[in-house]
Amino acid sequence: MNQYKKPLIGVLPLYDSNKKCIWMYPGYTDGITTAGGIPVILSLLKTQDDIEEIADRLDGFLFSGGKDIDPQYYGEPVLEYCNEINPPLDSLEMKLLNAVIAKNKPIFGICRGLQLINVFFGGSLYQDINIQMDREQPILHEQENNFEYPVHDISILKNTRLNDIICAERIRVNSMHHQGISILSPRVLATAYSDDGLIEAIEIPEIDFGIAVQWHPEFLWREDENTLNLFKAFIDASR
Repeated sequence: MNQYKKPLIGVLPLYDSNKKCIWMYPGYTDGITTAGGIPVILSLLKTQDDIEEIADRLDGFLFSGGKDIDPQYYGEPVLEYCNEINPPLDSLEMKLLNAVIAKNKPIFGICRGLQLINVFFGGSLYQDINIQMDREQPILHEQENNFEYPVHDISILKNTRLNDIICAERIRVNSMHHQGISILSPRVLATAYSDDGLIEAIEIPEIDFGIAVQWHPEFLWREDENTLNLFKAFIDASR
């Protein structure tokens, strides 16, 4: 029998607007299970009472990738190169993130999850990095397939929790996003960058464990021990 109970991890859902259903890549849930947790895929909760209860009863929360965040949350109109948004999911995630932070529950953000955290704390996003971000040597941030294969390098800052977990200052990652952090919130800490200057990871200093990455570890952890260690660190913090 395990010495510790397995933590219950709330996983924010992906949403298919054509089929009107929630769904999930197995890499998210399998990564949590392999690291020692039990994944719980959340529904699109609507009431504040339900959101508060979930924040209280679950042990950690993974804010997954997904559609673009409505630019209204960072004070901008929707521009023509902003892709599909989902207002009910935006509302849920903003309210749940607020409740989870208030309860000091561990947070792991992936892709959209990183962007959500930065926006929640008052930062902003590029609605399309290819159009809005000034880059002398742009690199590929939108690979179209073979997501289990990394496509570009990132540099991890020393003396950060991410560096402690991965034990490397430079790694190679996959990449599937057209948005990214434009103005970094003063309440989060940037901990990794791609070679064209885009923020690739952040931490939330005001809670005990809050890490978010721009790449997609749910496709990499099976073959990459450093990536699996991210899941393990998150699950350990959630015990």
